[in-house]
Amino acid sequence: MGQQISNQAAAAIWRRLAALPGALTPEGLLALDEADLRDAGLSRPKVSHSRSLAAAYAEGRLDDARIAGMDDDAAIAAICAVRGLGPWTAEVYLLFALERIDVFPAGDLALAAALTDLRGLAARPKTPELRALAAAWHPYRSLAARLLWHHWRHLTGRPAMDDLPAA
Repeated sequence: MGQQISNQAAAAIWRRLAALPGALTPEGLLALDEADLRDAGLSRPKVSHSRSLAAAYAEGRLDDARIAGMDDDAAIAAICAVRGLGPWTAEVYLLFALERIDVFPAGDLALAAALTDLRGLAARPKTPELRALAAAWHPYRSLAARLLWHHWRHLTGRPAMDDLPAA
């Protein structure tokens, strides 16, 4: 839900989605009408991508245990093979769900903005440049990402996902 929207918007959509019966299982999500998903706040692309993800799990093309057993590059490739899921989604999954220690979602705008502020850069670095800058933090790029997100939340006053109200 967090692709290209704020944490607050993603949390609100997630709460509405989670309230739909069956929505948090692949089969249940696939059984829901598009109108139900749109009423929960999903855009047409998010409906399509959510259904692609649910189908990949339901059909066995994605499996949490298999992904967890893969190295980072293979796991990212497996996730990116699902229509609508890209490197940012895959890297965020590895960082948060699998707690990998050396993953840096270089496509994240908040990470780029935080580094721009900290380094006094004239312009926000694009994804390839940010990925190159993050290479210096290997093998702890996940920690660097978390620290940069924390810095950005401090600068903007935005809450972390865990700090958002439940309803």
